[in-house]
Amino acid sequence: MINRVVLVGRLTRDPEMRYTQSGIAVTRITLACDRPFAGQDGKRETDFIDCVVWRKQAENVAQYLKKGSMAGVDGRLQISSYEGQDGQRRYRAEVVADSVRFLEPRGASAQREQAPSGDVFSGGESSGSGWGAGASSASSQSSNKGFDADPFSGGGKIDLSDDDLPF
Repeated sequence: MINRVVLVGRLTRDPEMRYTQSGIAVTRITLACDRPFAGQDGKRETDFIDCVVWRKQAENVAQYLKKGSMAGVDGRLQISSYEGQDGQRRYRAEVVADSVRFLEPRGASAQREQAPSGDVFSGGESSGSGWGAGASSASSQSSNKGFDADPFSGGGKIDLSDDDLPF
């Protein structure tokens, strides 16, 4: 049988870490994962999925992730049941994480809070932070033309034979 879950999403709140009576770290997080399709109203819906992380990885998640951080979780689905205050049997589905990957640079959460556009990774000049922001400065353009520069715009002829092509 296969029971495998792979998720990528953002934390909806700060991780909650506790220790069991035997001293094992356990951290609970909730990931917000967008569905890949739009509903009838044209809007994309989001699922909020509870995850549990154990031991050293639980300590790392609690230390380095916070609300809004993007994370990847690889684990298994576990269904547990309990009796509610009203005496009814309740069921809870959660992902027990085997691996959690941090999918942003360390300071990205702080930059996201400060960025006016809310998109740290756009590389645009409006935020002035994030990946690619240095390529927009004048000093950077003089020595390195960045990703937008065309390396073949010199106008010279490129000498290639059919033997140089991989196909």
